[in-house]
Amino acid sequence: MKICFLGAGSTVFVKNILGDCILTESLGEFEIALHDIDAQRLDESYNVIVALNKEYHGKATVTKSLDRREALKDSDYIINAIQVGGYKPCTVTDFVIPMKYGLFQTIGDTLGVGGIMRALRTIPVLEDFARDIEEVCPNAYFLNYTNPMAMLTGYMQKYTNVKTVGLCHSVQACVPDLLKKLQIDVDPEKTKWDIYGINHQAWLLKIEDENGRDLYPEIKEKAFAPNRGLSAKLDAVRFEIMRTFGYYVTESSEHNSEYTPWFIKKFNPFLIIKYRIPLNEYPRRCRNQIRNWKKQKENLLNGNFLEHKRSDEYGSRIIEALHTGKPFVFNGSVLNTDKIIPNLPEDACVEVPIVADANGLTPQKCPPLPEQCAAVNITNIIPQLLAIKASQTRKLEDVYRAVAMDPHTGAVLSLSAIKKMCKELYEKHHKDGYLPDYK
Repeated sequence: MKICFLGAGSTVFVKNILGDCILTESLGEFEIALHDIDAQRLDESYNVIVALNKEYHGKATVTKSLDRREALKDSDYIINAIQVGGYKPCTVTDFVIPMKYGLFQTIGDTLGVGGIMRALRTIPVLEDFARDIEEVCPNAYFLNYTNPMAMLTGYMQKYTNVKTVGLCHSVQACVPDLLKKLQIDVDPEKTKWDIYGINHQAWLLKIEDENGRDLYPEIKEKAFAPNRGLSAKLDAVRFEIMRTFGYYVTESSEHNSEYTPWFIKKFNPFLIIKYRIPLNEYPRRCRNQIRNWKKQKENLLNGNFLEHKRSDEYGSRIIEALHTGKPFVFNGSVLNTDKIIPNLPEDACVEVPIVADANGLTPQKCPPLPEQCAAVNITNIIPQLLAIKASQTRKLEDVYRAVAMDPHTGAVLSLSAIKKMCKELYEKHHKDGYLPDYK
């Protein structure tokens, strides 16, 4: 059995995911193939995984290659964690140019103009990946961790023959984080819940304790209380969405503030204060992460902090289930084929429960979403689908349409401003070599 990791220069994330695999005894002897386009970072990750494998008496054989096809050849599982363009220049561009037009973002990696531009520069790379995979490891499973999740996973499933699933952290963190911030004394491991929708905007539709008691009344009482704690106050956007639409969404308030038209207003800074919205959060987060990663990487390369416990990341557990046949249920992103969620479009990429076992990956049929929840999801699905279309037509007018239909962008900018902004973003990314020619 062979696991290939694309984007292996992300040393800390590589350690977490592949460390989990090394600690999974049921995988037996297997090969880990690391690939990155940066030789130095690839060497660093290789040294860490070799040391971790030795530390835990792992049964993995670790290889590295700058040649993607060589790394992919005969792989059974592929973990994708690339970031095309990185923090500089691309993330900086995605924030600086929109600010010139009065458009502010928080994260900009999933939706909005930042998410769309990220998709447009990543999909051409995935096209190359798919061609290689279809030739050298056609039966491999492609576990995608790269954002924008719905656009990239939707592209892979619609336009390639690669067996793809999108993986995120937000679903498994949703209930534990919510109960903790509201100080509800219930063990999250013993709760029963239903979550589905789309990535970063899936809905917590039901939550019960081990005795079957509905926890939503207590959740809403504490979430809407004026004296709620600081961590709850920092989640004001999601609580306002829950107050209006009845249900809690999976991803953070800083994310959801830019997926909707209601919170970030150019001429209403009071809303930014009221809902504690951290504008330009992702560039700050990137700078902090880069500093922290450098420190962690130095410790890892020096042989320190190699202790690893199996995390709650889905990756190793999916691989284990597919390899051994022992079922594992997780939430992942797939096309809404056969109306898995009946009241969302069939070509949408949805996030639903999936069973991994000897039969492969089987998405579970879900009841219709509450109408208001489906309506909110559809406002995000439309720009996602238009962005995927733009990646295939290579027409700027299709890029304009995708960005114009983004709820936040459309609530702030005029159509003429959107076109000027998109053209300027395209020209900068194209000049930097991260976007192909568009007409």
